[in-house]
Amino acid sequence: MSRFRFWWRYFRGQMPWDTGQTPPEIVALADELPPGRALDLGCGTGTSARYLASRGWQVTGIDFIPAAIRRARKLAREANLSVDFRVGDVTRLNGLNGPFDLAFDIGCFHNLSPAQQQAYAAGLARLTRPGATFALYAFAPRELHGRRAGVTPEEVARTFAPHFVVERVVQGTDTGRGLASAWYWLRRV
Repeated sequence: MSRFRFWWRYFRGQMPWDTGQTPPEIVALADELPPGRALDLGCGTGTSARYLASRGWQVTGIDFIPAAIRRARKLAREANLSVDFRVGDVTRLNGLNGPFDLAFDIGCFHNLSPAQQQAYAAGLARLTRPGATFALYAFAPRELHGRRAGVTPEEVARTFAPHFVVERVVQGTDTGRGLASAWYWLRRV
């Protein structure tokens, strides 16, 4: 989906991806890992970032849609949570300082072009500490608005190598739209 289409969907309040619920995979990570620094890439309105902040994490969320970041900041204030939400581009993470212990992406990476995915991976490698966990939720390849979107497990492994290794892949289906998807757990080497 193009940047304009995302912007337009937020403007019209049509965001089927924004369920307001933290995925159980992120809840499990919060249960497994000691609180540290977390980076939410493509954070939208910040549901998962706020959840981690409520569990003691120091969280930075980044999204290119100003309306999403405004809403994320408002919801964090209302919940009395401290989250550093920033308007920015996940392919240009130069304004952020690491290291992060955890990074996660729930549906952003699969919408990027291969060149953007490479820039994203390089920025993520720079910002994460060795041993950091990266949790990625992505759709499998398909045609979307006249272009290919989504990634295969091989593409994920290739894009993030040599800085990350894929430790686990769980194939599934997006319950809202019935699209093939997967959760990837990667470790920073």
